[in-house]
Amino acid sequence: MTGGKKPLVWAHRGASGEAPENTLAAFALAAEQGADGVELDVQMTKDGELVICHDETIDRTANAKGWIRDYTFEELRKLDFSYGKLQYEGEKIPTLEEVLDLLEPTGLTVNIELKNGICFYPGMEEKVVELVEQKGWKERVIFSSFNHYSVRKLAGLAPWSKRGVLYMDGPVDVPSYAKRLGAAAVHPALYNLQYPGFLEECEKEGLDINVWTVDEREYLKACMDMGIHAVITNYPKKAKAFFEELAQQ
Repeated sequence: MTGGKKPLVWAHRGASGEAPENTLAAFALAAEQGADGVELDVQMTKDGELVICHDETIDRTANAKGWIRDYTFEELRKLDFSYGKLQYEGEKIPTLEEVLDLLEPTGLTVNIELKNGICFYPGMEEKVVELVEQKGWKERVIFSSFNHYSVRKLAGLAPWSKRGVLYMDGPVDVPSYAKRLGAAAVHPALYNLQYPGFLEECEKEGLDINVWTVDEREYLKACMDMGIHAVITNYPKKAKAFFEELAQQ
């Protein structure tokens, strides 16, 4: 990996440090702030609608409680997803299609994380791939999941797609494992970058490294020094400005 090149900046659940996470407001703000892409989380409602929410339940982000899989889309749309940010009161849960339509003119990349590690959501992969193909987004998305069975399934459903393996705590030989799954990238939690030889192994396997969640300046700088492909951050405006500052030094 060659350090010194500015990583791409992908807004984590949109510009979630300032707007309610995983809402149209957060994605619009990320685009306005100059992000290179957004990261979002797909769940599925009781009646099969692809909606954007990080948690499998709405307890944390809405003014109600319960599992997304137990609500119809119409029921969810009646709820407030402003996540305590008063200036965004009344913000609704968006569909994946709405986000793609919103970002269509921007040219941004969308990292679609399939949140099917706890709730398996039968047919989710097929629905996501069908929508992406229908909308003409094949060149602008990367799929990722903590459910690596899903990553492997996507390889068969959408051989054209870029796929990333999400993971957290210290598995061994991730680059070779990801390559065997047909992935184009690894998506490690930030602290996984410290394992000896990791960067070199990813380079050897031809894998991009897209890291989450990177907000602090010292870690943004470390990612730039390491030649990381993309950082996923809650504050895209700050990250972009900091990378510009570093590039001019």
